[in-house]
Amino acid sequence: MAVLVCGGAGYIGSHINKQLHMEGYETVVFDNLVYGHREAVKWGHFEQGDLGHIEEIESVFEKYKIEAVFHFAAYAYVGESVTEPEKYYDNNVVNTLNLLKVMRRHGCSKIIFSSTCATYGEPESVPITEDMPQKPVNPYGATKLMVERILKDYHSAYGMEFVVLRYFNAAGADPEGEIGESHDPETHIIPLLLDAAGGKREEIKVFGTDYDTDDGSCIRDYIHVFDLATAHLLALHYLEQGRGSDFFNLGNEVGTSVLQVVDSVKRVTGREFKVTLTNRRPGDPARLVGSSRRARELLGWKPVYGDIDKIVEHAWKWHEEAGY
Repeated sequence: MAVLVCGGAGYIGSHINKQLHMEGYETVVFDNLVYGHREAVKWGHFEQGDLGHIEEIESVFEKYKIEAVFHFAAYAYVGESVTEPEKYYDNNVVNTLNLLKVMRRHGCSKIIFSSTCATYGEPESVPITEDMPQKPVNPYGATKLMVERILKDYHSAYGMEFVVLRYFNAAGADPEGEIGESHDPETHIIPLLLDAAGGKREEIKVFGTDYDTDDGSCIRDYIHVFDLATAHLLALHYLEQGRGSDFFNLGNEVGTSVLQVVDSVKRVTGREFKVTLTNRRPGDPARLVGSSRRARELLGWKPVYGDIDKIVEHAWKWHEEAGY
């Protein structure tokens, strides 16, 4: 029996693939390498393919006996989703339906889905809990919410068992330095700051300094990718134990402002770099902090690396060793 990791050559998927391997699971990574990195697949089997081609999914299920699926294969650039919504609905929704159809045909009824706090949109209050209204403000969040609804319907109609994990801001790198974060284009704040610390960027822009926060910059909930991976492993155990289908937020429950992250990077790297303060970006909420109480109580999950300096330290170690 094997576990399929769709999008397993990407940032989060590759970290889950490693933890699954360390736990003794046989893994199969399925990735089209549009954004993923072949060199990040250091464990298990690799099958290059695209969820848009249903015959390629079929071939993997015919070759391996798949007992459960982790689904990370999605486009995730918020701005691009606004300008190219068709691309996002095709890839994130239609291609997920392809995957679910093949799973049903092959009797595979367990899936762990990578969702996002973007399904909540502008939160009514923080910390955000799973029962708060989901009102996404961009097509990216809307596509993730659509898949959540599809999974509920598949559960009701076909007995598909699922765990949906809504992430806050994934950050950091493998503590052992084997894999890390690299996107093209890069939009995540910590690798951008590390580029500036390493002299690869002339400046970093901080968007908005007039929010109703202590230092005026917006606040986010940063969660170490290792802790994210651990939550996915626990979600698989949850399904294997027949405990039903459910939704969980994943965050540290601690808000860190953008300027605090800047300070952390300077502190950890010992480098100075230019920071330009500029206007807010449309649609950026002042605070996004999640409650992970349900994940702690039901999954038995507890983040190990909650300190922002430790998150930055692991990211910087990999950043330097990988030559970024």
